[in-house]
Amino acid sequence: MSGPATEGRPDAGPTRLVVLFGGRSAEHDVSCVTAASVLGAVDRDRYEVVAVGIDRDGRWVRATESPDRLDPAGPEVDPFDVVRGPRTVVFPLLHGPLGEDGTVQGLLELAGVPYVGCGVLSSALAMDKAMAKEVLARAGVPQAGWLALRDDPHEDGATADRIERELGWPVFVKPANMGSSVGVSKVDDRLALGDALRLAFGFDEWIVVEEAIVGREVECAVLGDLDPDTSVMGEIVPSHEFYDYDDKYSGEGAELHVPADLPADVALAARDLARQAFVALRCAGLARVDLFYEEAGRGLLVNEVNTIPGFTPYSMYPRLWGATGLPYAALIDRLVDLALSRHRRNEGRTGRARA
Repeated sequence: MSGPATEGRPDAGPTRLVVLFGGRSAEHDVSCVTAASVLGAVDRDRYEVVAVGIDRDGRWVRATESPDRLDPAGPEVDPFDVVRGPRTVVFPLLHGPLGEDGTVQGLLELAGVPYVGCGVLSSALAMDKAMAKEVLARAGVPQAGWLALRDDPHEDGATADRIERELGWPVFVKPANMGSSVGVSKVDDRLALGDALRLAFGFDEWIVVEEAIVGREVECAVLGDLDPDTSVMGEIVPSHEFYDYDDKYSGEGAELHVPADLPADVALAARDLARQAFVALRCAGLARVDLFYEEAGRGLLVNEVNTIPGFTPYSMYPRLWGATGLPYAALIDRLVDLALSRHRRNEGRTGRARA
């Protein structure tokens, strides 16, 4: 799983690595923390590193300070100018809408520049939890019960009736196009549903209502393109009712067990299922697949696929690969190499953004 950043190229010059972070979504701060970790770990002898932030108003700025202090008054840059150039690879670390959902990936396709991670279609599919569940269901991937709902100003109680009839209580209510547990609520009965719906619809026109699972939360990191690899399994033991924003990014509270204490056959099945989900959504480069394990019930169920997983010091994705034998800096090298390989393979094709 190794390969230098200059592999397969006639020149031996350093790769210009543009680390793109920030963004206009509610996950702006998470993106800044993620980028800080990548910038602190990347091999400066191997790469010419350029940090570019997108502020909350959508301005692209050349970051000269620590990315967790993005200066909206900094020097503005043209998006196409900053991503173009010989030996340039872009590493998008934009969580949430307008970054993780295929929009920035489309811009990079238009610019004709290699970039780390999934393409336009797979980014959009995985970001929209409702559509991802539709595709995974068609591929035969086991999942918990769920409903997709669109904002309806004339809601008259029929939604609560439907949830009660098809899913039962409790349920989780979440925006379809958001991550990092932003806008997510656990709802124990119909009396609490209204507030949860208003919160979720405040972030997205579509929301997902999911059956609450009594089971273990396990995760697998997937890395690759045509023949993706899977990491050892990890397990999350939340400190709250569910794995919320504080658990994910405070570094305190939740317990992360790497590797997870799972029977060997279950761990192997989980890795196979993660790979199946990765392929079904046409992912490339990287993704973290979140699953539930109902030990005395349905077994393994896929929850979500995250195409730009966190790279903070507390994040599962780099920890899982570290436990599998691929340390942080080498993981970045591998991702860059995959981006270059995929770009070379697709050069000259039409419809490149379909992947």
